[in-house]
Amino acid sequence: MTAPHSPPKLLSIDDALALVGAHVSALPAEEVALEHAYGRFLAQHLRAAVDLPPFASSAMDGYALRAAGTPGRLAVVGESAAGSPYRGALGERETIVISTGAVIPPQADAVVPVEDVLGAGGDEIEVSEVVPPGAFVRDRGSDIRRGDPLLRTGTRLGPAQIGAAAAAGLGTLPCRRRPSVAILTTGSELRRVGERLEEGEIFDANGPMLDAALRTTGATIRRIPGAADTPEAHRAALERALEHDVVISSGGVSMGAHDLVRRVGSELGVHEVFWRVALRPGKPLAFGVHGSTLVFGLPGNPVSTLVCFELFVAPALLALQGAPSLRPQWGSARLGTAVARNAQRDDLIRVRAAGEGAETVLAPLHGQQSHQIAITAQADGLALIPAGTGELPSGSEVSYLPLHRF
Repeated sequence: MTAPHSPPKLLSIDDALALVGAHVSALPAEEVALEHAYGRFLAQHLRAAVDLPPFASSAMDGYALRAAGTPGRLAVVGESAAGSPYRGALGERETIVISTGAVIPPQADAVVPVEDVLGAGGDEIEVSEVVPPGAFVRDRGSDIRRGDPLLRTGTRLGPAQIGAAAAAGLGTLPCRRRPSVAILTTGSELRRVGERLEEGEIFDANGPMLDAALRTTGATIRRIPGAADTPEAHRAALERALEHDVVISSGGVSMGAHDLVRRVGSELGVHEVFWRVALRPGKPLAFGVHGSTLVFGLPGNPVSTLVCFELFVAPALLALQGAPSLRPQWGSARLGTAVARNAQRDDLIRVRAAGEGAETVLAPLHGQQSHQIAITAQADGLALIPAGTGELPSGSEVSYLPLHRF
């Protein structure tokens, strides 16, 4: 990614997202076993392989009967349990014991709950009220018919979707491939947790943080050993990273003498799409492409890294897997206190949230600098404060991005 002689104009968040989106194409499809499909995105529409339910069944524990035979006394002639249907014929003045989900015999057209009859458990019951046809009957195909649309392309598979696919007889599902992502942290001062710190050195927070964040997106992850601030170390690390679908580096994208990511990336053939966004924290974000590989150069301060990941990287990773839009999952909430605006850049401030939905009230944390990851660990999410002058007053509605995804 080429470092220009003078900084370019800052892009808006929306314009930067649009440029990322222009270079994202969904990855190829693969068949995935149902038990491994949680969190994946469908690559094509699904249709039901069977009727649901596949037979008329009871919605209650009770007695299956002919509605025309009620009210009155009915002889109990058998039982239909789940998996063990009643095989005989059923006369007008006859009934069978039936369990929830069990097959209703062809002659029956209604079910009366066990608590609504007299003589339950005996050889004869009395039904004192008229039972309407269809009472407590789940008709065949009342949920979905065989061949009907079940789930649409781009659907992310959660527990309900997995359950629906299983019930509809689908043992494998066509899903987009998971993207392979290389994480590269840069800086001669970084040490892995557990190593001895010398003066001027710090523990690498961005590598573990990005690893954890990536696990929420469904990506497969490879940690590239950290690169010291030399062109040779950067080249070796980036060459390994560029073998993946996505590269995420942190640090080395600003304008200092040791900021080498963009320069070395350019020498390796990375085409820089943009550099710098009108965003605080996160202004030095760089984005480029190397063939089909997406290359995100995130700023090195931990909060900047986190903000850029949430706004740009996570949506791109989901879009690679077939998500229908490349947008952060913004909600809305209200400020619990006035917040000063930045004249040149949108602010993403760290907040604690109280309440739910439209009544969520946000309290900004004390400590909004981009290095303050320990304070950020107390945040529930990010609030977008649009660029401008003056203050946004308490009670103002703002876009809100939760930080906790599990």
